[in-house]
Amino acid sequence: MGGDHDHGTGLARAGERHRGRLLAAFFIIGGFFIVEAVAGFLTNSLALLSDAGHMLTDVIGLGMALAAIQLASRFEARPATVRSSHTFGLYRLEILAAFVNALLLFGVAIWVLVEAGRRLFDEPEVLGVPMLIVAVLGLVANLVAFALLREGSKESLNIEGAYLEVLADTVGSVGVIIAAILLEVFGWAWVDPVIGALIGLWILPRTWRLGRRAVRVLLQAAPEHVDLDALAVGLESIDGVIEVHDLHVWTLTSEMDAASAHLVTVDGADGHGVLDQARHLLNHEYGIAHGTFQVEPGSHVGCEEVTW
Repeated sequence: MGGDHDHGTGLARAGERHRGRLLAAFFIIGGFFIVEAVAGFLTNSLALLSDAGHMLTDVIGLGMALAAIQLASRFEARPATVRSSHTFGLYRLEILAAFVNALLLFGVAIWVLVEAGRRLFDEPEVLGVPMLIVAVLGLVANLVAFALLREGSKESLNIEGAYLEVLADTVGSVGVIIAAILLEVFGWAWVDPVIGALIGLWILPRTWRLGRRAVRVLLQAAPEHVDLDALAVGLESIDGVIEVHDLHVWTLTSEMDAASAHLVTVDGADGHGVLDQARHLLNHEYGIAHGTFQVEPGSHVGCEEVTW
């Protein structure tokens, strides 16, 4: 690309924009996790312990999300003259954090289901009133964190992972409240493990979707909103372009898609015009701000030697 082509700096990453809210949610959830874990052991409530387990994954997940954003931001702030082996920066750390969050949620959900099955045949004594009080306080803490992360979850996969965990905890707290009321009013000891199991079952499909999306990014699959065939046709329709090959589209981190392609042109075509039209197509039709194109005259040979 010529010197008159402006790459631009773009907007701040979604994760970075919402770091303050993520930090506030981390302290709220982290503080209440200790309260709920202690209360779960004292009341002998599986529903409360399962909710505390989810809160633990929240604390770990929020911590990893914050660390990933911080590391990526530090790398981004380095002077442009400083070279690094991380040629794409550390943005992918945010996706790794989302993937690990999904694994943690899977682990907690499976443990709760196994423990619920065991407790159905061995009903321990559960203290309903303390369980109810702690669950109500937990619901308040989760609702505050839920409100803090809701907006960012629509923009960042990393924050969406933390948001889903808090959402699961919110539902879990409601379940624990219901279990505590039924236990106290009717004496149904089986309600506690059943509610705990339902919390685990509720979180599994949402965790699966989060993990699947993170894996797609890590495997550099094309974003789901990008039709590669339509994009190739659009690039081939540019004046002077006769063929498009080696077309790649991938996601670096949330809201940061990238693309590269070889554009074969007729001999004598205006390279600057081809580049400008290709960038305009990517940006305005697909929301991809970072495109790297190799413009090749039709008489050029050698690209066919690349076999992957």
